[in-house]
Amino acid sequence: LEVSRLARNNADWYRLLDLCGVTDTLIGDADGVYHPGLFNDRLVLGLKGTMSEAELHVLRARLNGGIRNKAARGELRRGLPVGFVWGDASAEVRFHPDQSVTDAIRCVFDRFGELGSARRVWLHFRSEGLRFPSQILPALSSANALDGIRWGTPTYTKIHQVLTSPVYAGAYVYGKSRHERYVDGGGKLRQRVRRLPRSEWSVLIREHHPGFIDWDEFEANQVRLSSN
Repeated sequence: LEVSRLARNNADWYRLLDLCGVTDTLIGDADGVYHPGLFNDRLVLGLKGTMSEAELHVLRARLNGGIRNKAARGELRRGLPVGFVWGDASAEVRFHPDQSVTDAIRCVFDRFGELGSARRVWLHFRSEGLRFPSQILPALSSANALDGIRWGTPTYTKIHQVLTSPVYAGAYVYGKSRHERYVDGGGKLRQRVRRLPRSEWSVLIREHHPGFIDWDEFEANQVRLSSN
């Protein structure tokens, strides 16, 4: 093995070099045998670790760049909200083939237009005993789309997600949130998701696919929801 493969990053690599240096343990690969306690050998080992970490950084940057470029064209296939499935073309998004699913989504927007409140729409579904579809698995293709739907009593969160998702207005969106790491009060490393304002979204392509409502109606709905 190339010696830098013994660690995932430079921090771990130098810990290993320190341990081997104080215990007179040699490290060898196809290029030679090194003693981490000797300055020249430690210098070579440090350079190999730095080059390995740089290589991983370049590979990760290329992969992330490819993902961003694909998302910028609206072709990156990710999980769609209930009511949509991916088509055969690269960036094609279709309505769900089950009409009962699309009718349930349209009912949410129709009732919101009449009642003007997400809570009232939710109470309407409950009082009428209406069921609402949920996605079991992300529909990355149109194949077996009917098998990925589960019907049940809608929650307020589900109704609110439909009303606030720009995908239902025919928009393709990428980068709406950001993962952040922080240290909590107990000194443990935690991770959280922070929602970003629309001005900071990485990609927003309007009229990317047919929607249940148009963009103007979506904007009006957001103003109405925020004023409630």
